[in-house]
Amino acid sequence: MRLTTLLRRGWLSLVMIAVMMATPVSAPVTTAEAQVNPAYASIVVDAETGEVLFARYADNRRYPASVTKVMTLYLAFEALAAGRARLDDVITVSPRAASQPPSKLGLGAGQTITLEDAIKATAVRSANDMAVAIAEHISGSEARFTAQMTLKAQELGMTHTRYVNANGLPDARQLTTARDLAILGRAVMRDYPQYYRFLGIHDWVYGGRTYTNTNGLLRTGGGYDGMKTGLTNASGSNIMASAVRDGKRLITVVLGGQSSASRNAHVAALTDTGFEVMRLRRSGQQIQVAQLFFEQRGFGNVPAAPGAPSPSPSGAPVQYATVNDDNDDEGITAILNGGVAPTAPRPVAPRAAPPARTPPRPAREPAGRWTVQVGAFRDETVARNWLTEVSRRYSRQFANAERTVQNASGWYRSRFTGMTEAGARAACEALAERRWDCTVIRPE
Repeated sequence: MRLTTLLRRGWLSLVMIAVMMATPVSAPVTTAEAQVNPAYASIVVDAETGEVLFARYADNRRYPASVTKVMTLYLAFEALAAGRARLDDVITVSPRAASQPPSKLGLGAGQTITLEDAIKATAVRSANDMAVAIAEHISGSEARFTAQMTLKAQELGMTHTRYVNANGLPDARQLTTARDLAILGRAVMRDYPQYYRFLGIHDWVYGGRTYTNTNGLLRTGGGYDGMKTGLTNASGSNIMASAVRDGKRLITVVLGGQSSASRNAHVAALTDTGFEVMRLRRSGQQIQVAQLFFEQRGFGNVPAAPGAPSPSPSGAPVQYATVNDDNDDEGITAILNGGVAPTAPRPVAPRAAPPARTPPRPAREPAGRWTVQVGAFRDETVARNWLTEVSRRYSRQFANAERTVQNASGWYRSRFTGMTEAGARAACEALAERRWDCTVIRPE
């Protein structure tokens, strides 16, 4: 049985998580290192044949961050190739596009830009405003465009991917996998080679200012010629990278890096090893299972870190929703086919016996009766794991709150209770800054 088939079935990645980005190729990977990279996943693919040379957690769902923009650009390239758009089209920036948070080009509502420059701003600057402007220009609205993004992902075989925005800004519903991103990378090159050059522009001058590509690998001289980076708190440091050496092209995807520098070093180590496999094969050595060669070089298995997203054990779809969602009129998201929102095993620790005659805590305290809701889910485990994730990332805001999941008509609401009004509002403000869903609920 092929190793790639075994990987898809999970035989070689049972509850395991990742390699620390800064780890040298020859160094062993430790559990402690894995625990600080709960969002890690990676894959190395032969761009010509599609052979997977190496994969680690490649089918575990992750947040794409700005790597999302590769699909945005794919649909723009599709429109150009079909004659539905032209590079010299003039786009008028909408208030919605202009309001996107950085990174952005910064054009105001009503200002104009050509589609070509909007594409370059998206590829080089990773401009969130221009990604939305492109979406609106191609499809009339970002909502329609993102629906087309998801449909295109399914058409390409990206079966674990769903899009809800065009720029990759944080949203718990926007998920992908390293394997799906490798599929997308191959598709861009295969379907629109005439436009792939946009993903490899080193520097771009616009409005008298020079913008440098966020992909630092383009300037290393290692044959890297394109793709995209991404970074949010939830995703870690992501990258899709492609390189050509001796007539062979590899696509390397690394998700969940701790920094762009350590991520790039890890990509370089993986890519170098991939090209070493190619070289040895050309010299006559029989390396049928490249994964084993990678593991001999130090890319081994470790136990999963707490907080690591993982596929649904049963493979069943999990339906979940967010509150106050402007992108979903019904307040309920579509089914995530075969995957779940970011999940984490709930830690189980032995409890010390309570002191004798300890009076029970009052059900409500005068200064702490406010509630913060951070999500509503169809699956109780997902709801509890999401509470754990939010609590971990916003430990200061919820330090004195209690975590609870409340069932209301089949929806499991993830809530922090026992908060003061000031604390609840401050916590929601902190989440809102990162575009995380949050609702303050008054005491009854």
